[in-house]
Amino acid sequence: MTATAAVRAFIGNRNPAALIVLGSGLGDLADHLEHATRLPYRDIPGFPIPTVEGHKGELVLGRLGGRDVLAQSGRFHMYEGHDAATSALCVRTAAECGIGTVLLTNAAGGIRRTFRPGTLMLITDQINLQFQSPLVGAVRKGEERFPDMSGPYDPALRAIAREVARARGVQLEEGVYAGLLGPSYETPAEVRMLERLGADVVGMSTVAEVLAARTLGLRCMGISTVTNLASGIGHGALSHAEVMETANAVRNDMVSLFTGIVERLD
Repeated sequence: MTATAAVRAFIGNRNPAALIVLGSGLGDLADHLEHATRLPYRDIPGFPIPTVEGHKGELVLGRLGGRDVLAQSGRFHMYEGHDAATSALCVRTAAECGIGTVLLTNAAGGIRRTFRPGTLMLITDQINLQFQSPLVGAVRKGEERFPDMSGPYDPALRAIAREVARARGVQLEEGVYAGLLGPSYETPAEVRMLERLGADVVGMSTVAEVLAARTLGLRCMGISTVTNLASGIGHGALSHAEVMETANAVRNDMVSLFTGIVERLD
């Protein structure tokens, strides 16, 4: 059995409106899905088991905002030793199962000087500094060699996110996400470089998933949670515990946002 066959069997005759990719510390969003069923990664051929705290390692099918969604609770990071294709595996599998929209979350370090821990940022664009791409190699069925990346994050979905944020009283900033390989946090010199390149936040995920999604024609929307200030912007040492704590603090806002966004998907 292939990964796609396993996930198709899991979904059955339901028609998820979106794949929601859950970042570090944001896996609890899956616990808010109604009538949820779970498929552990160990039961999906080719899906590795995540090794990072806050990534459970399961797909969760349930209802959010009155719609069926599929939540990816546990990412495959390249810093765990995976290649870019594996990092994008769940997105490609979702596409093969007929899902046309990907809603991504991530934990990120704040570079923009006005950001503070707990800031939510709607991603307008991305910078791939992981120096890897899931598109390298033979062109896969349904994909193209040179996908257009002039609009990686769908304008209509971003407009929905802004409308929902205003209606629900959630402060939502906008900016550019820079993806680095990790797993070390960036040095102050690297953060100054990223600031000059136009990045507003920095993280260790997301960019490969969006590359794969766009070459398949999937619509993407992403929201970063600023869980800490990047090196040299804030004071003190950085830690994954801080990331988890801040992500947990904004959980209610994230649930509210994504519930409203899913409600308005066409």
